[in-house]
This record gives sequence, C-alpha cells and structure tokens, in this order.
Amino acid sequence: MSEFARTRNSYDGSEKSKRLYPPLPEPLEVGTYDNHTHLEIADGDEPLSVVEHLEMMRQVNMLGAVQVGVTVESSKYSAELADREPMLLAAVAIHPNEAPLYGSLKELDVAISEIADLARLPRVRAVGETGLDYFRTEGEEALSMQQHSFEQHIAIAKEFDLALQIHDRDAHADVVATLLRMGAPERTVFHCYSGDLELAQICKENGWFLSFSGNVTFKKNQHLRDSLLAVNPGQLLIETDAPFLTPEPLRGRPNAPYLVPHTLRFIAALMEWSHNDLAIQLNKNTENVYGSWSEGLS
Repeated sequence: MSEFARTRNSYDGSEKSKRLYPPLPEPLEVGTYDNHTHLEIADGDEPLSVVEHLEMMRQVNMLGAVQVGVTVESSKYSAELADREPMLLAAVAIHPNEAPLYGSLKELDVAISEIADLARLPRVRAVGETGLDYFRTEGEEALSMQQHSFEQHIAIAKEFDLALQIHDRDAHADVVATLLRMGAPERTVFHCYSGDLELAQICKENGWFLSFSGNVTFKKNQHLRDSLLAVNPGQLLIETDAPFLTPEPLRGRPNAPYLVPHTLRFIAALMEWSHNDLAIQLNKNTENVYGSWSEGLS
C-alpha cells in the first residue's frame, strides 16, 4: 500500500486517526522548498521514516528541505543526513532552550565549538535554530547563557558566511537589539515568523528574511498575515517546522514537508498571486539564502 493510501484510508475522524499523517495534497505544478524541518522528531501514531518523508515530498513535487539541528547530537545527525541525501541541506545549532541546560558556560562553549566544526561542512548551509526564547526560559543565569549562545552562533554564521536561522519567541526587541549590536549575517532568517507589523518593518529595512509556517493559516494570526503582506516578496520564505504547526484544515495532525503545498496555496491566495509565480519567487529567495541543493555532495 502506498503512503498516500495508508494515510488517506486510515483516517476516520477518531481520536487515534487524528494522530496519523494527513493525505498527500495535490502536487505543485512548480515545486518548492521547505526551509526548516525536523525529520528526526517522530510524531503521530505511525511516525514516518526519512525515506518515507522524501518519497512523499517527491510525490507532491517538493524540491528539497533544510533539516535543522537543535542540539549537538541532532546537528550531527542533520549534517550526516544532508551529506548523503540530495534533497536535504542542514542547519546546525544549539536551540536557545537547550543552552541553559549545560552545567556551566565552559561546558556550553565546548558544545558551541562542536557546532562550529559542523559549520565547516559543505552541506551545512545555515546556523540555526538559535536565538532567544522568553516563553520557556526564565531566570537571570539561564537567560544569560541563552544570550551568550545566541551571540556565539551569530559569530559562527558570519565566520563561515552561512545563513542564520533565528528562533524568536516573546523576545523580539532583544533579538533585534542583538543583531544590530553584533551585526547580522548577510542572510538572516526569522524562522517561523511570529512578530507583528513593527517587527516586519524592521526586517524589511534590514533585508532580513521572514519564514512563514502553517500557523499563518490559523484564524487568530491576522498579525502574521499583515506582516507577510508588508514586506517585499523577495524577503519571504516558506517552511513547516515539522512535525509542528500543521496548516489548516489539518491542524492537530502531524506536519511534514510534503504538506508545504497547503501553506503555499494559502499564501498565494492572500497575496493574490498564482501558485506558480509564488513558488518561483520562493525558490529564488531560498536559493539566495542557502545556495544550490546540488552542490557539496560526497
């Protein structure tokens, strides 16, 4: 049975079936990229393997994805996976909520040095996700370690001329202040953009990229839709942050890169663009940020 048949035929509206991956959407005529995903994070009652993820991406004409690390271990995994899978590039980092879990600043710096080593690899095209998170991290010492980690990751991205993928949760002002103080990398991406029009205007003025995930489709998130329309089309990226933030009307079920077409079609309607024109613009933006998927393979 194909993966499409398995997901489609097994859904019956029950609580259990809500944890199954959704069916394949209609394939895109012009394919595009998912610029932020976590294939190693299993979700749902029947998690997909990497092979299944990639096959389902091909079936809907997805061109590739950026596999993103959040720890030293998942960053190594991401780099190794991208080295052998032509459809994947890697981003490597210690997530802001992971940084305070180290016993000392010295231990954190040792871990950050391992991220720097990974950043030298040809299929690693971004440092991320890094940034600040004031939703899950509290306390002066923990926040200080988070800030230190963010600054060190910025330095790594600049040293190796890599894109920077920012995790910004309830920390807009301090994220912006840090970028301006240190000097943002040439290609800076606000992953899973969560800001308002004020932040969007700051991004527009600085040439930073805004990456939109499935939550742009959620009814309550008008501020995201307003932000998307306020910036230049050349600053837009699309992502899943899979297995999280599944777009409507599939919210509550696991997300995956093959579901990008749902979000792309929603954004195209919002912008009053054709699906194909939006995909072409997104592809240009994505390749400007991360380079070619065909380069750097072993």
